[in-house]
Amino acid sequence: MSRPNTPIPARMRGLNRAEICDQNFIEFVRSDEAANLARAAGNLADDAPVVNGSSLTAAAFRELFESQLISRHLDLMARVLRVQNKVFYTIGSSGHEGNALVARLSRHTDPAFLHYRSGGFMAERFRKLPGMDPIMDSALSFAASAEDPASGGRHKVWGSKPLWVLPQTSTIASHLPKALGTAVAIEQARRVGHELPVPADSIAICSFGDASSNHASAQTAFNTAQWTAYQRLPAPVLFVCEDNGIGISVKTPPGWIAQRYGNQPDLDYFFADGLDLARGHDQVAAAIDHCRRTRRPTFLHLQTTRIMGHAGTDFEIEWRSIEELVAVERTDPLLRSAAIALEAGLYTPEELLEHYQAIRARCFAAAEDADRRPRIETLDEVMRPLAPYRPDAVQAEATRQPDADARLRVFGSEEKLPEQQPPRHLAIQINNALHDLFAKYPQALLFGEDVAQKGGVYTVTKGLHKAFGNRRVFNTLLDETMILGLAQGFANMGLLPFPEIQYLAYLHNAADQIRGEAASLQFFSNNQYANPMVVRIAGLGYQRGFGGHFHNDNSFAALRDIPGLVVGCASRGDDAAMMLRTLAALARVDGRVSVFLEPIAQYMTKDLHQAGDGGWLFPYPAPDQALVLGEPRIYEPEATDLLIISYGNGMPMALRAARQLVDDGGTSVRVMDLRWLQPLNEAAVVEHARACSRVLIVDEGRRTASVGEGIFTALAEGGLGDKPVARVVGADTYTPLAGAAFLVLPSDGEVLAAARQLLAR
Repeated sequence: MSRPNTPIPARMRGLNRAEICDQNFIEFVRSDEAANLARAAGNLADDAPVVNGSSLTAAAFRELFESQLISRHLDLMARVLRVQNKVFYTIGSSGHEGNALVARLSRHTDPAFLHYRSGGFMAERFRKLPGMDPIMDSALSFAASAEDPASGGRHKVWGSKPLWVLPQTSTIASHLPKALGTAVAIEQARRVGHELPVPADSIAICSFGDASSNHASAQTAFNTAQWTAYQRLPAPVLFVCEDNGIGISVKTPPGWIAQRYGNQPDLDYFFADGLDLARGHDQVAAAIDHCRRTRRPTFLHLQTTRIMGHAGTDFEIEWRSIEELVAVERTDPLLRSAAIALEAGLYTPEELLEHYQAIRARCFAAAEDADRRPRIETLDEVMRPLAPYRPDAVQAEATRQPDADARLRVFGSEEKLPEQQPPRHLAIQINNALHDLFAKYPQALLFGEDVAQKGGVYTVTKGLHKAFGNRRVFNTLLDETMILGLAQGFANMGLLPFPEIQYLAYLHNAADQIRGEAASLQFFSNNQYANPMVVRIAGLGYQRGFGGHFHNDNSFAALRDIPGLVVGCASRGDDAAMMLRTLAALARVDGRVSVFLEPIAQYMTKDLHQAGDGGWLFPYPAPDQALVLGEPRIYEPEATDLLIISYGNGMPMALRAARQLVDDGGTSVRVMDLRWLQPLNEAAVVEHARACSRVLIVDEGRRTASVGEGIFTALAEGGLGDKPVARVVGADTYTPLAGAAFLVLPSDGEVLAAARQLLAR
């Protein structure tokens, strides 16, 4: 059904297109065409097809149509009340209301990662559980009310804990990797004997726009889905591409989505008409049934349109012709639904208009009510769900020992337990700690590039695959974005992922999976959802014989910029083992996302001051020992002449400089190993700096973007701005190959010279 091609009235030119779309619906229902449809109406039973040839019943259509109307009136309400400062979000769902079909035909326990034009989907999914009100919940979110059940007023998101809709913000394809990861996790959980929080035959649903399908994050998800299916591994994800033909103002070439995805191997393609509920119903049902039954990645190409512009600030009349806008508005799916409803005799025109206006009144009433509800008013309220931390519970979990019999099975005998072995270097201690953690947590998984049979590039994961099998320790394809997407999916399903990023430089290909997705989930869901994980990253500089920028990267400032993220960097083996226990406990107890930054150059280091001294070998700490988040390690805590603050590779240099200064003339030197780079323990920095006459910072990061600036700020804000302070720090450059690499990083000589110069001041 389309509107007649009549001349465009002068009153329609330059007017608010939301008002035009609203008036279009009203005028159509009042029109002679609608009256003729109503006169020809039958009297359908609830279980009869609403249109001949469709399996959509009259009763189901009525509910779907109501969901469409709710979605539309929420959009109209937002446009009106935004100018009154009562609503703070105007990206609408108008033209996409057919996605209600996806909600209707799936289950509320199918985890959903939604496009921001999902008002119809949400209104329909709300029917799955009694007593829920999609209008009021949405109004609270639009109003940024602290009572918003999805985000607590932090953002307008489509989300619901009971309905398994995990909140997304401005989803431009970055949610596709974790949606696929969730689908893989549903199957992986069964293989490792983990009890899922959703039914075992659930599927993951992920919706996005046609423009977003071109994004690199989307492409990596499609590729990994196909890579998985090619190996006959289950990946029950339903990719729903809502094709409205335009991305803000950039048009998608006609036919592009069908051409691009219609014949992809191992990505099963279905088309559905999202503009016609009766026609689209069976098409959507076929796609969902196929995905659930075959457990294969499925691409649902859902035809939609976009009316009323990208958002309230998008005045399309300024850049699209009036003829084009009118043509688009004639494809409004609500006009087609109204025609079906009238022709089926579900409403008279008068009843339909009354129903339409009643839903409008409900939306505006809910919005006015939401506007009177409290909003976030303090910084503490804003940040409350960002980084939950229950220190006593975390410490209890970190020091809880694995089952003794499980440890014996893993390590082989009492004599082979790591704490019975002589002091070892960092790589072996990390390896031992991972074995212990996998014995402690049956839901733990470790995955990444080359981590399984090979045991990692530096053999840090050696033996884990043999000890715990391919279900828990496995290789992935070479794609950091997808590694972190898988981690989020596994975490969503209650597993404990330990993804490995092979080198720090490789993280930058995929950092938004931590910044924009993983670390933000607790914040935007008001701590209702979490995706706990421990991301292991080999990094930092000083490698010899295998270097260059991609293997000697000291750029980690991007990690310290991510709110809520924990970044730990152990310089020695015993600290590494205890830190890993704490990070795993943070994940299990508080749902935290953390990064364990492993200094590659220290993996095999055994000596500290001279060859053969074994000064950087340490005993394995007993399983009931763990670090406290933020707590530094202090060497010579009574020293007062000089404090050297460092971490990672800087620690051996700092300790060697300290010994030389003592040997030079009895200078007392206190050395602080930060161990935790984020959050920085500013109180400890100030405490130890106050006790010493001077402070030297040894920072292997880059001069303008590392941890040193945070230390300087802590000292200044702690009232120590006048204390003599110096810094030895990496240069602002990429790391070159061979010996030139050591020209851009702090050296032993530079640290000692800076300390002597500082002491002479």
